Parts: sequence; C-alpha cells; structure tokens
Amino acid sequence: MKLIMKYLRPFYGFMLLGFTIKVLGTLVELVIPYILSHILDRVVPTGELSAILFWGGMMLLAALSALVFNITANRMASRVARDGARAIRHDLFASTMRLSGRQTDAFTVPSLEARLTSDTYNLHHFIGMMQRLGVRAPLLLVGGIIVTFSLDRGSTLVLIAVLPFITLTVWLISSRGVPLYTRAHRAVDEMVRVMREDVQGMRVILALSKQKHERERYDRVNRALVGVEKKAAVTMAATDPIIGLFLNLGLVAVVLVGAYRVQGGFSEPGKIIAFIQYFMLISNAMLSITRIFVMFSKSSASSKRIAEVLSAPIEPVVHSEDSYPPHDTNAHVCFDRVSFSYNGRVQNLVDVSFELAQGGTLGVIGATGSGKTTLLSLMTRAYDTDEGSIYLDGRDVRTMDKLDIHGALGYVMQNDFIMNDTVAENIRFGRDISREDVEWAARIAQAHGFISALEDGYDHELTAKGTNLSGGQRQRVLIARAIAGRPRLLLLDDSSSALDYRTDADLRTAIREQLKDTTVVVVAQRVSSVQHADLILVLEEGAVIGAGRHDELIETCEIYREIRDSQMGGALLE
Repeated sequence: MKLIMKYLRPFYGFMLLGFTIKVLGTLVELVIPYILSHILDRVVPTGELSAILFWGGMMLLAALSALVFNITANRMASRVARDGARAIRHDLFASTMRLSGRQTDAFTVPSLEARLTSDTYNLHHFIGMMQRLGVRAPLLLVGGIIVTFSLDRGSTLVLIAVLPFITLTVWLISSRGVPLYTRAHRAVDEMVRVMREDVQGMRVILALSKQKHERERYDRVNRALVGVEKKAAVTMAATDPIIGLFLNLGLVAVVLVGAYRVQGGFSEPGKIIAFIQYFMLISNAMLSITRIFVMFSKSSASSKRIAEVLSAPIEPVVHSEDSYPPHDTNAHVCFDRVSFSYNGRVQNLVDVSFELAQGGTLGVIGATGSGKTTLLSLMTRAYDTDEGSIYLDGRDVRTMDKLDIHGALGYVMQNDFIMNDTVAENIRFGRDISREDVEWAARIAQAHGFISALEDGYDHELTAKGTNLSGGQRQRVLIARAIAGRPRLLLLDDSSSALDYRTDADLRTAIREQLKDTTVVVVAQRVSSVQHADLILVLEEGAVIGAGRHDELIETCEIYREIRDSQMGGALLE
C-alpha cells in the first residue's frame, strides 16, 4: 500500500478534515442508543411530556447531525478518491508511454490496458472505501464496546468473547485473497488480449466466416476467467456468512444474559434495548471491516501490478561517450556489424553493416520475417543492439536520448493508427504545425486531392483507425503525418503497399524533390518502391544477402532478381 500512500500525501490535510467530520458523525451515532436508554429507563417513568419531547428532540437532532456529518465526509472522501486515482492513472499512462520495446513485450499490451482500467478502478474504490468505512467501522466497533461496557458489563463480556473468532476468520480468509485476485488479474489480461485481437480483426473474421471459431476461442479464456474469479469470490464470500453466524450467536447469548440480568435486577430493560442496538452497530461495523479486507485483497494485487509499471527502469539507458565513443564517418546513418535478437535465442538481425549519407535513400527489401522492421526499430532505439553499433551523424545511438532521436525523425509503421479526429489533427498529431505545413505535407504524400474532395476537407472527421478511408488513403494520411514535422530522417515501413504504382511513383518523386536534405529509409515488398534508392539491402533471415544499387543487384543478387522478375508487370508500368 506504499503506492497509495504516496499518491494520497498531497491530500493529507483535506483527508484529516474529512476524518474529523466522519469521527464527529460516528460519535453522534453512538450517542443515539444511549439517549434511547435514558428515555426508557429515566424519562418515561416520570410521565413528564415535556422531558419526553425534549429528549426525543435530542435524538432527532443527533440523527440529523449524523446524517449531515456522514454525507459531508463521504463527499470529501469521493473527491480524494477521484483526484488520487486520476493522479495514479496519469503517471501510469506516462510510464506506459515511456516503456521500451522490450518492456512492452514483457508486460504485453493487454496487461497494460487492464492495469490502466480495472486495476486503477480497484484502487479508486479502495481509497474511497477506506475513508468512508475505514474510520467509521473501527470507531463504531471500539466506541460501541466502550459504551456497552458502561451500560452493562456482563453482556459486553459476551460480545467481547465473540471477537477473537471473527478476527481469526477475517485473517485466514483475507490471507488467501491476494494470490487469488492476482491470478484473476492475469486471467483478465488474457481475456483482454483475445478480445482486442478479435475487435481489430473483425472484418477478417466476418470475411472468412470464422465467427464460431473466435466465439469458441473467447469462450475458453472467458471460462478460465470465470473459474478463477469464482474461486476467489467463493473464498472471500465465506467471510460474511461466518462472521454473521458468530455475531448472531453472540446476539442470542446477549439476549439470554440480558434477560437473566433484568430478571435478577442487575440491569434495566432500556439498557438491554440500547445494548441490542449497539450490538447491531458493532455487527455492521464488523461486516464493514470484512468488506474492507476483501477490497484490500483486490487493491493490493492491483497496486503491485501498477507499481511494476511505475517502477520499471527507464530504458534504454543513455550511456556516456566514454563507453560508446563517436565514429569517424560522414554518413548520416551507419550500421556497424549489428546483430539483434528479440528473445535471445533466434537471431533477427545478423552482422548488418551499411552507411547512408545525409539526404540519401536506403531501400530495404526481403521476405516477411527477414528483419526489415527490426532494422527500423533499432534506428529509433525501441530496442538496443546485442552486438555492433548504430551511429547517427557519427554518434552512437546508445549515447542519445530517445526523445532527441524521435524529434529528428518521421516514422510510418506497418500497423500505424489514426485517431477519431479531423484529417488536419491526424496529420498535425498534437504538434505545433501550421495549416500551411499540414497541406504541404499532404501534397507531398499525394493526399491533398482526396482530402480536398471530402465533405469538410481537412476538417473532415475520421473514425478511429480511419475506417471511413480506403487503405491507400489511410497510408497517405500517415505519410503526411510523418512528413509534416520536416524530419531529417524519414522511415517508411511498407507504407505504400496499398498505393497503386503511379501514386507510389509520384510519392517517391515528390519526396526526392521536396525533402532533398532528408535521409529516407524505405522498407517495401515491391522492387519499384526501392529501385531508385542510393543503396538497397536485400535481407533474408536477418542477414544481408545483397547490397548495392538496383542495376548492381540485378547482376549480383539472385533473390533480388527473382523478386524483380516476379513483379515485372509492376516494373513495366513504371
């Protein structure tokens, strides 16, 4: 719970005021049965109507005061819970955004989504509950015992005798709660993963008539989640019935002892009635405490999961140039014998080396899984190399902060995304970019024509993922986004696959003419997309099997020649 206390520290003063009001409200509640006892045993026997009305009015005043105090304190508790949870979500989201590629792979995206939603909700609920019940319940318990002891010591001893059994029950059951809810959270992560995949692939599922298959896959993870949650719920649900049993047995014993003491003249009926009311208050307090322990089990598991992300070390580490000295080169981008593996077992890149001058164009081509996207990920420091070095303007990227690298590049990924916002805002993407620059970038990306034809032009509202655009239109909007920041390094990862050959050719021409000082790296499946590059790398299973210009590779690289021949129809159009 250190995480919760850290985020509640700014609210300590406000919480203290809320606790004070809650204490006052609880104390007033404890007075009400005592006043009732006084009316029954002292006022009613006198027969004085004015005294009865006075003390009845005092009971009403006490009830109204308790109502006002408790409502006020509960509203203050809700405010603290709201603001505290908002701060946790803010920092958790910020930490999620700074995770490296390896860290994101380790946590998994579905798990991060669950931590940002269900786990933060659990903490929100727990913070509010602790302020509402964490003060009231213990005070009712302790205060009730103290008052009942002053009313009737014998009956109070019966009540106290029940408490150890209740405490032991709460401890035994709650100690099993945290691991059970941790397993439940993992099952939620798995269900979110499957649901996320199905939602993203909805059109493919419908096109291939695989609804039944996906329902069965979802049912499997859903049943697994239900099984884990059922075990946790059944375990924790045993708390209330067992405690209720002990409390009811105690109440029966109190009634019997009270009747005996009244009959023997050791007590008075009004005190016994008040005692029973206090017993009910104490019973409710004990049940509230058990609910707090149940919620504590959930929030403790959630707190650990959130803390894992918040405490994740900042990666990649920015090293000193003493550890990774600069490289004497005039190249803008330089790979020097780079090798890399995602899992430490299979090599995804093997001994890759090349140099690319400022303003030059690198084409990367190869079969699916050959390491093309991995090469771009290493340039952006989403991952660090296992062996070898990558240099930008002669500096090893391991000595550069990710933000410095990202600020100088534009990147269109294979699975990039479009927001539910206007076309202009999707291109601008939160940056201080003028409307003129937005349109300039759209013209280079060959997007200005179709954007202007939209109902509201650049102010046209796009749906999430750009489903109201065609595939080629989405790609051109994403390319415009990358260009709009006037990057020094432009990375295009299979970003023209949905474009026709003519539009692709016009795009490449516009980039060459308008971004003369921008270094461009093009990952593509089509030879026509890379044939005009200054340097072309042909990758196979992570290794460079061919490097050179188009004409050179036609002569020296059989794989490249085979790709060219298989795409000859597209080449002729060029």
